[in-house]
Amino acid sequence: MGIAFRHSAGFGKRMEYYLIGKMLMEGLDCYVPLVDDHGVDCVIKKSDGTFIEVQIKARSSSVTDGDAALFSAITHEFRPNFYFVFFSERLDNTMWILSSEEFLKECVTNKTGKNAGKRSIWFNGNRIDKETGEKKEYCKEQFKKYIATDFSRFY
Repeated sequence: MGIAFRHSAGFGKRMEYYLIGKMLMEGLDCYVPLVDDHGVDCVIKKSDGTFIEVQIKARSSSVTDGDAALFSAITHEFRPNFYFVFFSERLDNTMWILSSEEFLKECVTNKTGKNAGKRSIWFNGNRIDKETGEKKEYCKEQFKKYIATDFSRFY
């Protein structure tokens, strides 16, 4: 069990704490559940006194080429006041924030196989750089509107 295993095994949890830390630095009131039974990584009390639930999904720079922003096998049905924060380390630490409703509008639902009924969203595509000839990952155009550089959607 070397450092590479520790990196991959704990990456998701480290990213949860990293992003929650950023939320706290922006002044959000964040609460972290002791158990993750309902896919809630963080509960935020908004300035109007209402609460939202947040699930954080992160992809490391070491994922398979082409999958820098592929998030799959997600179990989710519509939930009001629920948000996803998706984060891709390899796509320049890009973060997307989607409400439950937006996620369900943009995702695909697996029809067959062991993940039938589960949902996936693939924010990135691959293209060949015309100058270098190298394959390059990029954010698909339809998802650019969800890119966030802060957590102002939660204020």
